[in-house]
Amino acid sequence: MKIKSREIDYNKSMSNQKISIGQKMMNIIEEKGNKLWDPVTLFAVICLLTMVLSFILFKLDVTAIHPGTQETIAVTNLLSKESLQWLIGSISTNFQGFPPLALVIIVMLGVGVADKSGLLGSFMKNTVIRAPKSLVTGIIVFIGLNAVAAGDSGPIVLPPLAAAIFLALGRHPLAGMYMAFAAVQVGFTACVMIQMGDVIAASFTIPAAQLVDPNFVGTPAMNYYFMFISTFILVPVLILVNNKIIEPRLGVYKATAQVDTDMNSELQPLEKKGLRWAGISLLALGLFSILLSVGENAFLKDPATGSLLTFEAPLMLGIVPLVTLIFLVPGIVYGLVTKSIKNDKDVVSMMGQSISEMGGYIVLAFAASQMLGLFQKSNLGVILSIKGAEFLQRIGLTGIGLFIAFLVLTSILNLFLGSAGAKWAIMAPIFVPMFMFLGYSPAFTQVVYRIGDSITNGISPLFPTFALLIAYAKKYDKSVGVGTIVSNMIPYTIFTALAWMILMIIFMVLNLPLGPGAGIYL
Repeated sequence: MKIKSREIDYNKSMSNQKISIGQKMMNIIEEKGNKLWDPVTLFAVICLLTMVLSFILFKLDVTAIHPGTQETIAVTNLLSKESLQWLIGSISTNFQGFPPLALVIIVMLGVGVADKSGLLGSFMKNTVIRAPKSLVTGIIVFIGLNAVAAGDSGPIVLPPLAAAIFLALGRHPLAGMYMAFAAVQVGFTACVMIQMGDVIAASFTIPAAQLVDPNFVGTPAMNYYFMFISTFILVPVLILVNNKIIEPRLGVYKATAQVDTDMNSELQPLEKKGLRWAGISLLALGLFSILLSVGENAFLKDPATGSLLTFEAPLMLGIVPLVTLIFLVPGIVYGLVTKSIKNDKDVVSMMGQSISEMGGYIVLAFAASQMLGLFQKSNLGVILSIKGAEFLQRIGLTGIGLFIAFLVLTSILNLFLGSAGAKWAIMAPIFVPMFMFLGYSPAFTQVVYRIGDSITNGISPLFPTFALLIAYAKKYDKSVGVGTIVSNMIPYTIFTALAWMILMIIFMVLNLPLGPGAGIYL
């Protein structure tokens, strides 16, 4: 989707306004963070520091006992001959196995066609940009909070789309991008439906609870009530942060009269017809997916369990291609109707253009993949998680203070060990039994963990999607760096954490159910 150039005023000084202490802190974080190096160089430096730190801790004989397997985990010396040999042989596999790389490319094949054919531009012109600004903001946030149901596609699709919507509205595009990223990542566990995160968390919580009570029974829905309510609590919180902190900080966005006329003009009859048929094709695709999900032996169900939400269910395995089709099919239909697509060569050309625009991200992905590979090889993240859990056991807090400390610990560990499943596999056997002996249900321990596992997602450079956001943001501002992202994500992290803590305390004080058959206490 091509949008005509506009003038952006990046006046961060805001000389005519009084700058709050919070704004000053954000400016300092951004300034100092961006003075580091280019993100690619920064990832390379982190790789070297990880290798040196692994050598030091290896010499100090730092180890930890895995609470689940009782296996002794030692730091791997990344400067040893064996590790260096491993590194040489794994550079390409690290890159190939970088979690979002294939997902981004696959999804962008569909998004690229929807964009280049003109579908996304016409859709925004006809619907989103004509809605009140407050309504548009709320829609983006609500979709972002529920994007987890679409697997890993949320942080790939929504932030650039939100930036384009804000740009079309004459608002700062990076404000829309940051807000959408915060909704998808910082509010990661909030959702109005049961999703894969519920299944993954429960798969570790239930066995951990059965260490204490062999008859314990839990389900993926054990946190459903809490997460459902969280979705509607976080919508106004994220909107408030955007409207009161982020957009004012980014400065005034000035649009030319020519662009205003273009973006507010009525759609041509052929464009309206294209939108109509694109909508019909999307509806047909949705109905077809539903048909494949209905019935005892439905095509998209797990053959072993009959569920749509298990790890092996074709629906879950194929969620990324499905999202791609959601953009690709309507994009092709729209293009055929409006004549922007005349044949198959046009479709392939649009896909190629979309991928060619991702060159900067691919370079970032290469550097980030090596950093993640080294960090995993060193065992530093696992050992840090275990040591943190042991510390929390020793401090002797109880009640609300104990769970706030647990939440803070989880959020800190989340900066270094991004995988929610990997962290909970380590922490569940420690904290679920420990809190059960104190009278708290496994469902409550799990919900506190999931809050902590979400709130720092947006400020960790170790997250694969962090590099993706930098690549997206550079399309609008070449000076964007790690400091820019972190400084603009911190307010979302702080206010989301406060909102969730308050909600958690309300549930504790009133002893409200967290989900079907799951409460705060045993």
